[in-house]
Amino acid sequence: MAKKAVLCITGASGSIYGYRLLEVLDGMGFNLDLIVSTAGAVVLKEELGLSLKDIQQRFPRVRLVSEKAIADSVASGSRLINYTGVLVAPCSMSTLACVANGINQNLIHRVCETALKERVPLVLIVREAPYSLIHLENMLKVARAGATILPASPAFYHKPKSVEEIVDFIVGKALDNLRIEHNLYKRWKSQD
Repeated sequence: MAKKAVLCITGASGSIYGYRLLEVLDGMGFNLDLIVSTAGAVVLKEELGLSLKDIQQRFPRVRLVSEKAIADSVASGSRLINYTGVLVAPCSMSTLACVANGINQNLIHRVCETALKERVPLVLIVREAPYSLIHLENMLKVARAGATILPASPAFYHKPKSVEEIVDFIVGKALDNLRIEHNLYKRWKSQD
């Protein structure tokens, strides 16, 4: 069976995390469903100079799905259970709040809710600083429901020499949570 994943890019700063996950998972041969929120598209353009048309041209195998397509197949539990996982990178605090409180305003929220109810691994790469009490409470709710909260907080024991290596650490941690093998960063006390 083909490897499948859903990747969501929301409007928080840090669109580079979503883009790098797109590169890596596409390179591994995953069938990807990509959902970019309206705000996520704005941030992609601002931070990386990329439009959704650019994304489609660079990744022709990726299925780009509108956040408004609330009845898309990935919204269905009977479909989503066949996926390796759902990644939200970056995850805005607004998206986190909707997921934590069961509010479905778009397909990203619905896919996250479906992942939680079907026990499909859900990884939220949250990107905000500092966190308010509301942010922390929402993270706790989502974690208790079964999601992985992965703050965009890189380690430095692997002595990164570039922004790309810092990004790859976070992307690698997301893949670790989905049990996807990779060699994006040097592991702690690694002998290789």
